[in-house]
Amino acid sequence: MALSEREQALLEEMERNLMSQDAGFANRVKNVSSTNKSASKLIAGVLVLLAGLVLLVLAVALQVAFFGVAAFIVMVIGIIIASSNFRLPEIPKVGGSSNKGSFFEDRWNQRFNKE
Repeated sequence: MALSEREQALLEEMERNLMSQDAGFANRVKNVSSTNKSASKLIAGVLVLLAGLVLLVLAVALQVAFFGVAAFIVMVIGIIIASSNFRLPEIPKVGGSSNKGSFFEDRWNQRFNKE
């Protein structure tokens, strides 16, 4: 369903306001790759996962261990395909540490140096 001219104008105005108010967020949203927006990998991964599940049921019914192992491998491949479509958010770096130690090293030093 296409947007009307008024809706397109409102959407463009909201985008301009977002760019002016929160440039960091707007840049992160703009840098999202097109692979995150397509659902084809997700659908293909789910279909492969379901095919592996059917193979697993068939392996149990036939009592053939090799088919069970193959079915498990097919299911894992399906999960990998489905999850390759998503990108985890980046963890913000904690600043302010002058000795370049890790967070846990700093906690350890704070705990035992204050005795």
